[in-house]
Amino acid sequence: MSHSPSLPDRPTLDLDAEMSDSERLAALRDHYVDVSRVHEELADQLETARERKSELREEVSDLQEENEALKTSSLYLATVEELTDDQVLLKQHGNNQEVLTDVSPRLYDKLEAGDRVAINDSFAIQTVLDSETDARAQAMEISEKPDVHYDEIGGLEEQIREVREAVEDPLTNPEKFEKVGIEPPTGVLLHGPPGTGKTMLAKAVANQTDATFIKMAGSELVQKFIGEGARLVRDLFELAAEREPAIIFIDEIDAIASKRTESKTSGDAEVQRTMMQLLSEMDGFDQRGDISIIAATNRFDMLDRAILRPGRFDRLIEVPEPDEEGREQILRIHSRKMNLDEDVDLADLADETDGFSGAELESLTTEAGMFAIRDGRTEVERRDFDDALEKVSTDDAPGKPIAFY
Repeated sequence: MSHSPSLPDRPTLDLDAEMSDSERLAALRDHYVDVSRVHEELADQLETARERKSELREEVSDLQEENEALKTSSLYLATVEELTDDQVLLKQHGNNQEVLTDVSPRLYDKLEAGDRVAINDSFAIQTVLDSETDARAQAMEISEKPDVHYDEIGGLEEQIREVREAVEDPLTNPEKFEKVGIEPPTGVLLHGPPGTGKTMLAKAVANQTDATFIKMAGSELVQKFIGEGARLVRDLFELAAEREPAIIFIDEIDAIASKRTESKTSGDAEVQRTMMQLLSEMDGFDQRGDISIIAATNRFDMLDRAILRPGRFDRLIEVPEPDEEGREQILRIHSRKMNLDEDVDLADLADETDGFSGAELESLTTEAGMFAIRDGRTEVERRDFDDALEKVSTDDAPGKPIAFY
């Protein structure tokens, strides 16, 4: 905020009746000098004020012109693709139409490739918008490595091996693929029932590499306004390119990659537009393995065939509910920090928990510990697990969980 300049002190003249004529004359000369100095300072301030007034008038005029332009026409989002000698190549959001347009020299100096701008029906740039790439896309970047290790995932040895081959090796040992003469897989899709460890697999891979881990849910790409979902997809992949090596993990990918229908509603059309942008970005992946993508879904049957083809997801890995051996491993993992009584037989518990997922087994061990705490004990006994099983099971379907807390 600017402040008005302070005015110089007003000169005063003191003439004493007892002064001689020569003293009076000297006092008058000094006063004249002071008045002249103040006059010059005031003249300088007046000139500065006039110049500032002229600048403000020009600024007000520009703002009025911009305001009138904004009020008289609809504006659309576009991205600056390239700057030529005196023109700008734009790509309009939503339809990806590319246009070469003229801009004023004043506006041209403000533009850079990648800037977001507002354009009118004639594709003339009206204003330069603040970049929002970091606002939502960077919010999905996880700055710290996920605290999940492979030894914390039980019953998925084969799935772990396949994920490591497809995602971890291209990031950590790309020379393996160069020597053999093949391109690394471009993406991995994990599919299976809820709670079977799909997200944990992705986190474990991110933990083992120095790659940037970007996690998002498919539902986050379903936006309210036309073109916003597609733009967020672009921003997401641009962020990955800036932070490479990077791993993009898309959970609930069925939210934007379900089978296309004949529906004409604007909502369905926007979801399909977002999916087409995702397909385009996946086709443009760097084949050197600097960017890898992992996706997960509970509804494999709902996915569109286009996203399942080789080149986008080269590996489709099923993550099923654990078998008896896997359930025992999971129970050991989640109870290794617990003080278990000798009567707790995890192999027997694994046999009694047929149909439980890994997440449900983790919740079972937590619930058993809660029963011990209620009794004021620090040791978890077999009866605590029995009580936990009874709490989370129905009478007509024993052993199958219905609720977890």
